[in-house]
Amino acid sequence: MTQLDKVRKWVNDNETDVAYISNPKSIEYLTGFASDPVERILGLFVFADEDPFLFAPALEVEAIHDTGWKYPVYGYLDHEHPFALIAEQIKKRVNNPVQWAIEKTNLTIDHFNSIKKQFPSAAFEKNLTPFIQKLRLIKTSDEIEKLDAAGREADLAFKIGFEAVQAGRTEAEIAAELEYVLKKKGVMQMSFDTLIQAGAHAAEPHGATGMNKIKNNELVLFDLGTIHQGYISDASRTVAVGQPNDKALDIYKVCLDAQLTAQAKARPGMIAEDLDKIARDIITKAGYGEYFIHRLGHGMGMGEHEFPSIMEGNKMILEEGMCFSIEPGIYIPGVAGVRIEDCVHITKNGCEPFTHTSKELTYVG
Repeated sequence: MTQLDKVRKWVNDNETDVAYISNPKSIEYLTGFASDPVERILGLFVFADEDPFLFAPALEVEAIHDTGWKYPVYGYLDHEHPFALIAEQIKKRVNNPVQWAIEKTNLTIDHFNSIKKQFPSAAFEKNLTPFIQKLRLIKTSDEIEKLDAAGREADLAFKIGFEAVQAGRTEAEIAAELEYVLKKKGVMQMSFDTLIQAGAHAAEPHGATGMNKIKNNELVLFDLGTIHQGYISDASRTVAVGQPNDKALDIYKVCLDAQLTAQAKARPGMIAEDLDKIARDIITKAGYGEYFIHRLGHGMGMGEHEFPSIMEGNKMILEEGMCFSIEPGIYIPGVAGVRIEDCVHITKNGCEPFTHTSKELTYVG
């Protein structure tokens, strides 16, 4: 049974007339067709007893056929009303679809209102998001292979980036050189904007690469990833230029201990929040608990932030095939920021990382 067949079974079991899948990543996962429609409409419509269909901008119809999609696909031109055309096709399959399932975490209010206008008596209470999250939760061996390949690309990116670091160069220069060399080697797409932060700038966990110049005797944080056949890598390393002060080195040591310990203890049967606690307790005991201001990890696969979150309050039991990040961080404003991250997959007896760049403090520049 394919993953799409499982959605059809869910539609039938939940007495649903039609499921409207709107998240492009969900559509890619279920159909093999990858696209970012931007302002245009891309939708997958699934029924219990009728064939599903894809609805897309006309300019993408041929690309959908090229993926081997065996069910109907309908395109629309920019001047046409997409939801009226969608309604026309749905009514050919289900005369009066009342019970709908939607991805509530994705569907915009505008698109929701547009489809509701076509079906004013319909009910949209059923949320398909949790079911699709669970479908994507356990990765197949093929998915693991693609994630491994993306991890190897991330390791290459770290090597290129570390070699490019020099005092006086800007964060932006390092990021540009890193991505340029990767593209020359055939790695064409990053999974997110490459993040390079030097010195105290790294104390902003969601800061951005900028024109900040790297200085001697400070830490430099790298957070990067690539996309390989639709699957991503995501990893962080923090390196040293010159000789950072004792405070920065202590932060690094504690963060490394937290990351290595958590990764060594991750295994099937654990509760997600317990893994977070292992790393958090180490950082708290060292006196930096208030500076670890995010969850330990997030799921990953086709997207860099997937279900589940490895954090306090998540009672989910870890299972073989789950993939997520282990990324403790310590961020002291005005001083330094350190994050060390591998994404891993749970194995029968533990976990294996997708990236293998050394996590011992590396001196560069």
